[in-house]
Amino acid sequence: MNISCLNIFQSSIGKKILMAFTGIFLMIFLLLHLSVNLFLFLGETAFNEAVFFMRKNIIIRIMEYFLASGFFIHIFMGIKLSIKNNISKGNINFKYLNFNSIINNFINSKMIITGILILCFLILHLINFSFPMKYSNNISDYYIVTSLFKNPFYTSIYIFSFIILGIHLNHGFQSSFQSLGLSGKKNIIWIKRLGCFYFCFICIGFSSIAIWFFFN
Repeated sequence: MNISCLNIFQSSIGKKILMAFTGIFLMIFLLLHLSVNLFLFLGETAFNEAVFFMRKNIIIRIMEYFLASGFFIHIFMGIKLSIKNNISKGNINFKYLNFNSIINNFINSKMIITGILILCFLILHLINFSFPMKYSNNISDYYIVTSLFKNPFYTSIYIFSFIILGIHLNHGFQSSFQSLGLSGKKNIIWIKRLGCFYFCFICIGFSSIAIWFFFN
């Protein structure tokens, strides 16, 4: 049974299913993350208490490890599947493989490019938000977040990153349902609409917070 499961996840279909599950898990996390950030509109005390609850909640702390694992699995599987698809389509020929051909294939792969940009933003986000909020005990979490949004350079990067994330989510949302065999002819239109609503909600939600505190 264990060998069968291992064989399934070594196949292209199994990898796509794993990509779908990790993608859906990450999309749920984004909703949870946005719900906490919305407490910024209620003031410093409300936001700090929401962050404190999330930080001390044992379930949330355990889920952080699952989140990190899911993110790295999602990246690894995405790159591996993209390379495999390019090889099967004849876009990559190892006989003539060189630096330029690798770069060209990466540029032509929208999901890879948006994924790399999202990863870069995530690293920046951890350095500027997550680590200071977790280890700076004498500084208000509310102040750390709102002060960064006063920086026009960082705010521009933040909004741009969520536009890129929206593009990635729009395709990924539909692909996840397709990989799980849930995108039949009858419900594909509703999946597309729900995907469009989801990525607009995420992009507008996070971006509106940054814009609001930049001007106020």
